[in-house]
Amino acid sequence: MPPTFVGLTGGVGAGKSEALAAFERAGAATLASDLIVHDLLRGDELRRRLVDRWGEGVAPGDEIDRGRVAAIVFDRPNELAWLESELHPRVGERVAEWSAGLPPDTELAVVEVPLLFETGMEKLFDAVVCVVAGRELREERAARRGLPGVDGRSARQLSQAEKAARATHVISNDGSLAELDAKIVDLVGELTGDRDSK
Repeated sequence: MPPTFVGLTGGVGAGKSEALAAFERAGAATLASDLIVHDLLRGDELRRRLVDRWGEGVAPGDEIDRGRVAAIVFDRPNELAWLESELHPRVGERVAEWSAGLPPDTELAVVEVPLLFETGMEKLFDAVVCVVAGRELREERAARRGLPGVDGRSARQLSQAEKAARATHVISNDGSLAELDAKIVDLVGELTGDRDSK
């Protein structure tokens, strides 16, 4: 039987990466889609596509300048849409390849996808978990990571409330790491219990 396949999402600063790590500690196979994007941006194929569109300046020394790309797409919806049209299908393919290559005894596989609903990827998963946290805490976490505030960063994302409403499960991440771990362990039991009852 294939593993229960779970998408993990949430708002900026909600603690998606910590939740993904908690799933891994609880025994799930895990993958972060941001790592796939980083890997794709290091590849020749995508670099050529970006240089063809935006010029050599986006890849000095044969490496994509992510800051320069971000500056190009930040206020230009058409360019952002083009970039996403190049990235998202490739990310979907890599996620499918990863899932297909998991050991046969894998019970639970969790993929962190920040823009899961925005890109229509929820269709890939058996369940979606949304991590949520209070606004002030999310702002504080974003600032610690050197990110713009929650509003500036999430303007093109669904609100936290909307993501939570669409998700199968919601995990509140306003407490300690130990509390998050306990919630994830309970949820893993629920997700794998559903699988065992099928």
